[in-house]
Amino acid sequence: MGETSLRKRKGADTGEEDGESVQSHEPQTTNLQKEAKLFDFPLPSACVGLISGICMIVGTIIGSGIFVSPKAVLANVGAVGPCLTTWAACGVLATLGALCFAELGTMITKSGGEYPYLMEAFGPIPAFLFSWTSLVVTKPSSFAIICLSFAEYASAPFYPGCNPPQVVIKCLAAAAIVVITLVNSLSVKLGSYLQNFLTAAKMIIVAIIIVSGIVLLAQGKTENFKDSFKDSTISVSSISLAFYNGLWAYDGWNQLNYITEELKNPYRNLPLSIIIGIPLVTVCYVLINISYFTVMTSTELLQSQAVAVTFGDRVLYPASWIVPLFVVFSTIGSANGTCFTAGRLVYVAGREGHMLKLLSYISIKRLTPAPAIIFYGIIAIIYIIPGDINSLINYFSFAVWIFYGSTILGLIVMRFTRKELQRPIRVPIVIPVIVTLVSVILVLAPIISAPELPYLYCVLFILSGLIVYVLFVHFKFDWPQKISEPITMHLQMLLEVVPAEEVTE
Repeated sequence: MGETSLRKRKGADTGEEDGESVQSHEPQTTNLQKEAKLFDFPLPSACVGLISGICMIVGTIIGSGIFVSPKAVLANVGAVGPCLTTWAACGVLATLGALCFAELGTMITKSGGEYPYLMEAFGPIPAFLFSWTSLVVTKPSSFAIICLSFAEYASAPFYPGCNPPQVVIKCLAAAAIVVITLVNSLSVKLGSYLQNFLTAAKMIIVAIIIVSGIVLLAQGKTENFKDSFKDSTISVSSISLAFYNGLWAYDGWNQLNYITEELKNPYRNLPLSIIIGIPLVTVCYVLINISYFTVMTSTELLQSQAVAVTFGDRVLYPASWIVPLFVVFSTIGSANGTCFTAGRLVYVAGREGHMLKLLSYISIKRLTPAPAIIFYGIIAIIYIIPGDINSLINYFSFAVWIFYGSTILGLIVMRFTRKELQRPIRVPIVIPVIVTLVSVILVLAPIISAPELPYLYCVLFILSGLIVYVLFVHFKFDWPQKISEPITMHLQMLLEVVPAEEVTE
């Protein structure tokens, strides 16, 4: 029961009242129609060129990961050489995966990322399981990881020589989630302006670290690179966990698919943006890690609570405060970007009837997908309470690569089952085969080599989506609707939101 029904009921007694009610809401509805595209991100015309596409890839990928993951990657492989090799290999895998998504994005031009691709390849059940897992696990946990990273770097300068208390880190992370959620719930433009500022800030700190590292190398600081493969601890399980943490830093390599329709000449610029942008990020990541090792041994890096802060203390003193400040900007920028794009998948899943309709509603006054953003914020805070960064990254990566692999497997399947679909970009079949096989290894290796119950819990949670699908989507029992309708109505009035479907009519 929506706000339109409430207005009709209010004015049912007199035609004049009803007319006044409708008339008073007409300008507001018109504005909503004009502005609703902000949430689904379609632009009136193609306006993103090659340079903008490259900047979007670089700005989306570079975030908190490069300041958090180096320690975890090194801890799993045990030496400098395998660590740098892992970072480079993760960049290659991200590039190959993005090229597969480029074919999918130009073949199936629908919003929602992996959701429509899985729907076309395998049907509604895998697509629902993806939206179920994304909405409740992967995207909120990603939000939580980034905000925990922010909290570690924001609190590190206040606790020199020791680790900040966990309660401080978690309270700061929760506060960051609340602030970012409020900003993006109140104003799309404010969230966009904040993102532009923070993206510029993150590139400043990346440049500072890389240039400092190059200067130190030129001065002969190479002792930590001698015998760089000595004492390495290489196994299938350790490499998989190292890849999990490395690929977390590259997460966002598929984001350009979300703006395929806005690219100028997408069949040329989409693959070119990927081929240029992701290798550029790879070079930055490898150089940043090299910079870290110019001033820290493997042991010192593993003992550091905040790697970039330690680097700044040793290289930039007395201006070392610059590093944690700009790292905080970078991590907040990543968190804001995650929250800013949160409404798209919810909208598509809600439109297909696969999620609560309320989550796809849009604020009348603020013109933002407020219910979806608030939902993400609440779930992210829940993830912060029991979890630490490394364990969250492992389980996030485990879940997300199940669906990355499934989506790219869908590309292979559709080469045979959907031959009629036009493929403006067609990658060699060997590329999706390689990415699919690597995805299988990444998912199975930790379970086989070092089985842990949380992986089982993750799989069971994904499969529990089948129960939700059967009860609420397939059979559409009446009793859930009877319970949800009054809740939806009251929340709709409280948040002042309307269904997006009403906007487009």
